[in-house]
Amino acid sequence: MPLQLYIGNKNYSSWSMRPWVALRQFGIPFEEVKLRFDSFDGDSQFKQALARVSPAGTVPVLVDEGFAVWDTLAIAEYLAEKFPQHALWPPAPHARARARSLCAEMHAGFGALRSACGMNIEASLTDIGQRVLAEQPAVRANLDRLATAWQDALATSGGPFLFGDFSLADAFFAPVVSRTRTYGLPLPPAAAAWAERVWATDSVQAWVADALQEKDFLAFEEAYRQAR
Repeated sequence: MPLQLYIGNKNYSSWSMRPWVALRQFGIPFEEVKLRFDSFDGDSQFKQALARVSPAGTVPVLVDEGFAVWDTLAIAEYLAEKFPQHALWPPAPHARARARSLCAEMHAGFGALRSACGMNIEASLTDIGQRVLAEQPAVRANLDRLATAWQDALATSGGPFLFGDFSLADAFFAPVVSRTRTYGLPLPPAAAAWAERVWATDSVQAWVADALQEKDFLAFEEAYRQAR
């Protein structure tokens, strides 16, 4: 029985995107189970369906032979242990430790950027991005930190991805790449070139294509738009 990955709407669900992209990019077979975001109330169809597989009530959830793993970072570690032949983490110890550090930093931080610039793949909100950068220094600080982290990793590894070959670190930052495009957030040259390479990968392009086909406008996910 293949792995099952429970995800939310591809247009909006940044956390779902991370393990999906990793699985697809590394060629690990899995079955996608999409649970549409109708609301996040306890009695919503989304929450009721998710409760059948995970007590946490959030996506993504990976199910392996009936065993559920939730939280993106836990899923990443589970996959790395289950499929060591794919080298989801960089093989060198220091590079692997740094990749884990960056993924943990992404997992726990950058709240200002995530709050102000929610993932919305099909939208073009560059005017909102300009306003956010002008008005919110915390978002500017988040973006500066991301650019520095990416460029430092690239300078050490030589690229083309953060730690040479594509790894979980690149998958973890793929939704941020999406945000930079949606909101027109500026990046320095090396970081911008890496972001373009991530965006062009087969896995990210497959996710984006699916997101653009959803055409599912959810007002509670749209902080700046109330109609198409």
